[in-house]
Amino acid sequence: MDKFQQSMYDLIVETSTKLPKDVRRAIAQAKVRENLGTRAAMALDTIVENIQMADENVSPICQDTGLPTFKIKVPVGVNQIEMKKAIRAAVVEATKNGKLRPNSVDSLTGKNSGDNLGEGVPVIKFEQWENDYIDVRLILKGGGCENKNIQYSLPCELEGLGRAGRDLDGIRKCILHAVYQAQGQGCSAGFIGVGIGGDRSSGYELAKEQLFRPVDDVNPIEELRQLEEYIMENANKLGIGTMGFGGESTLLGCKIGVMHRIPASFFVSVAYNCWAFRRMGVKIDPQTGEIMEWLYQDGEDIDLTKELEKAEAAAALEQGETRVIDLVPPLSEEQVRQLRVGDVVRISGMIYTGRDAIHKYLMDHDAPVDLNGQIIYHCGPVMLKDEEGRWHVKAAGPTTSIREEPYQGDIMKKFGVRAVIGKGGMGAKTLQALKEHGGVYLNAIGGAAQYYADCIQSVEGVDLMEFGIPEAMWHLRVENFTAVVTMDSHGNSLHEDVEKSSLEKLAQFKEPVFK
Repeated sequence: MDKFQQSMYDLIVETSTKLPKDVRRAIAQAKVRENLGTRAAMALDTIVENIQMADENVSPICQDTGLPTFKIKVPVGVNQIEMKKAIRAAVVEATKNGKLRPNSVDSLTGKNSGDNLGEGVPVIKFEQWENDYIDVRLILKGGGCENKNIQYSLPCELEGLGRAGRDLDGIRKCILHAVYQAQGQGCSAGFIGVGIGGDRSSGYELAKEQLFRPVDDVNPIEELRQLEEYIMENANKLGIGTMGFGGESTLLGCKIGVMHRIPASFFVSVAYNCWAFRRMGVKIDPQTGEIMEWLYQDGEDIDLTKELEKAEAAAALEQGETRVIDLVPPLSEEQVRQLRVGDVVRISGMIYTGRDAIHKYLMDHDAPVDLNGQIIYHCGPVMLKDEEGRWHVKAAGPTTSIREEPYQGDIMKKFGVRAVIGKGGMGAKTLQALKEHGGVYLNAIGGAAQYYADCIQSVEGVDLMEFGIPEAMWHLRVENFTAVVTMDSHGNSLHEDVEKSSLEKLAQFKEPVFK
């Protein structure tokens, strides 16, 4: 199979840079449902623009290309050892060419391998079957949505819903709660795969397996078909909305599978996936390794150019309804205290990336640059260096901010940081620090890695590269970098408001539905 490695490289590139048709249709339907002029509508417009830009640039839709997971079905007699070698080589090449972000980190030392290889990475799972071709499926599931996976052990008590028993109605409650607890931190609107039964590990396996089903297929098990339809109808009544901004579209797809269990255990496992639902598949000739057919290509394709034109027309009608404020760092406390939840800001000037490693480092060390009045961007970009040694940003969307909650307020006070950009919001400790110090949290659109990369004019420097490309502190000069104020210096938090409101709405589903 001399062409198998190239086929796997093509599959990786296509998965990273182009959403399949069924996902595009789901996003287009979400746009139709959303009310014009809302923050959620603006977020969906940005998402559509980002998808189009990724198509044109052949660059990652989202900078977090996750942990590549391959599920492969092979005829008897195919050499799985050689296939695995070819896949690993394709992953290395795709990383080198900026189609995957180097995401493989040693769990003990924290060292990034730099090429997406390591113990257990990438994930490659083989299964034999009796068909005469090879079926390869790939999913790139980022850390933001992976961290919102959740598993329930029935019976249990659920916030807002009460007791969930060992029956179909208890399963229903678990799934609704899973959507509620994700809020905007997993880049909603999202997709979920649900696994009923099994043990703790096989339950999650089954849940993730559901994500390989087409969005618009029909479950052959009648009880599960009804449950999927129920969840799709009612999860969108929670009002969480795109990015957790509130709105009509919280869930874009729900797929449920079931397996046997032992009497003592009853697990409901939920795998959450963001709107940037990057999974593709191919049929491979077992003799040559060539791609015979691309999967997930059935049904109507969506003309994203028309969707963008609609968004621009709608934006023209909405001008003047939202306060848009231009910011040029360094920012003063007075400037920041004038900002309020709901304001849209456009940043031009320098911003500095900082993720988990940087925040931990800054707690015990001086900053490599003067951060007084500056903006920290929770981002792990995809970067490539040209022949002259200059760095270029290939993808640069926000990462989930809540991971920095233990550090953020202290770092802002220690260094005089006035603003933080991220996604999904932060907690009570950070909100209190914003109020005391005079700071603000700005929510960028999760997954919009091409949209924000386009706002970056140049890379002015980098510090702490020993942490690896995603975790280093990049000095980025931006122009018209747009985000929404969702936590201000007056104690207001849109995330807190939406979570409280959605919990109240969740309670309406407390009474039994499925007998």
